[in-house]
Amino acid sequence: MRLLYHFWLSPFSRKVRIALKEKGLEFELPVEKYWERRKDFLAMSPAGQVPVLVEPDGHVIADSQAICEYLDEIYSDQPLLGLGPVSRAETRRLVAWFDQKFHREVTQLLLREKLLKRFMGMGQPDSQTIRVGSQNIDYHLKYIAYLSERRNWLSGDDFSLADIAGAAQLSCLDYFGDVPWLEHPKAKEWYARVKSRPSFRPILADHIAGLPPPKHYADLDF
Repeated sequence: MRLLYHFWLSPFSRKVRIALKEKGLEFELPVEKYWERRKDFLAMSPAGQVPVLVEPDGHVIADSQAICEYLDEIYSDQPLLGLGPVSRAETRRLVAWFDQKFHREVTQLLLREKLLKRFMGMGQPDSQTIRVGSQNIDYHLKYIAYLSERRNWLSGDDFSLADIAGAAQLSCLDYFGDVPWLEHPKAKEWYARVKSRPSFRPILADHIAGLPPPKHYADLDF
């Protein structure tokens, strides 16, 4: 059986989980507390980061983008990177936007303070860091709205890895009710379309003990 070592509220783990579902692939989800730096896990992922995919034949692929690119090459019937070099370039650009810029400016700040400090025993959340992350999300939601008003999906006509990467980041924040959807109806409309895809349903079923999501989290109509 294919294994995906993951952590519930890792946006990069969620990105690969959605991609695997879009490809119609079966997999199991061992949870990895990556901050514990388990020796066997580090042998698979020297960077010490989730996700890590272990194929049925034993091949190991680490890094969410490497995994997604691999899946698109091996299981090419339903391409997630786009058709043609221009489309793939735009999809990759937006994936990098969400994986790097959005994560650095928003997700990393809020998740570290609201979740990871608790798991790692790093003390109390820093209110200033939370405030910065909460302010930064406004810019990104405006950009999502800008794209969704001009295209069918974020990178063009077809649903792609760009939509998956963006929704994976936002879903982690939405688990804590940190996305101001009412102020960004166009971004909300796009997210609702992604949220309604069958590949996204398992993400919405995630519940962390002692940290329940808000009521709208799994509601397809918000």
